[in-house]
Parts: sequence; C-alpha cells; structure tokens
Amino acid sequence: MTVRATWNDAVLAESDDTVVVEGNHYFPANAIKRELFSETSTHTECPWKGTASYYTITVDGEENTDAAWFYPEPKAEAGNIKNHVAFWKGVEVTEG
Repeated sequence: MTVRATWNDAVLAESDDTVVVEGNHYFPANAIKRELFSETSTHTECPWKGTASYYTITVDGEENTDAAWFYPEPKAEAGNIKNHVAFWKGVEVTEG
C-alpha cells in the first residue's frame, strides 16, 4: 500500500514502506522531495523517542513552518524511525 503526503497540491513524500508510530506515518528520508524541505532550528523532546528536529515545507512560495519532523538520533526504543520523516500542520497523509 502506497502512502502519500501532500500539501498545497504538491506531493511531499510517497512510499510503500512507512513506519507507523503513535498514529503517524514516518516516511523513509529518501522518499521525501528534498527540494521542498528546509531544516529549522526548532527542536522538541519526546520521553521515549528523543530529540526531534523540524523542516519547513515550501511549495509555490508558501511556507508551512515546522510541518515535518524527524529524529536524527532516536533513543533505542524508537530506532525504527531513524532516517524517517513525519508530518502535521495541514499536511494530508493518505493511504491508497
């Protein structure tokens, strides 16, 4: 089953190999359209996953700040999401 992430009529990521954690699809890093992503200085902490870093997504000049996140060095319990990216803030993730 292919999972697709879209925002502002653009496909941001597409994969048939996502990892679902806490209801979020984590896409392999090589499945995202890297040219639409820019890393931000935002970081948050999850007690069991570790420190998350964020991307701003830019499509047709419109920015969606911190709309994607990833764990560059996840804790051991979340090792399966290393090198994976998840979405929120209006990004639509659909299965199909």
